[in-house]
Amino acid sequence: MRLSPQEMDKLLVFTAGLVAERRKARGLMLNHPEAVAYITAAVLEGARDGQSVAELMRYGTTLLSRADVMTGVPEMIPDIQVEATFPDGTKLVTVHNPIP
Repeated sequence: MRLSPQEMDKLLVFTAGLVAERRKARGLMLNHPEAVAYITAAVLEGARDGQSVAELMRYGTTLLSRADVMTGVPEMIPDIQVEATFPDGTKLVTVHNPIP
């Protein structure tokens, strides 16, 4: 199997997102990379499912709370930008204040 650099990046994000999802399910607080991967993977999957950019921008802010992450993590992530593939092409999704 041959993957492009972009496909490799998406695979890495998805894998990190799965690790973060499992840690969150076990009740562990997520660190910075895990929180970003968790939200990014969810946005990528939502785009693949056909949700709109606006829907994903809102959805991205509902995935994690301050109780889900280590102290200081929300302040480290003012926004997350994801280049996602939608049914009608690739678009940039920006999630502002992803951990309110």
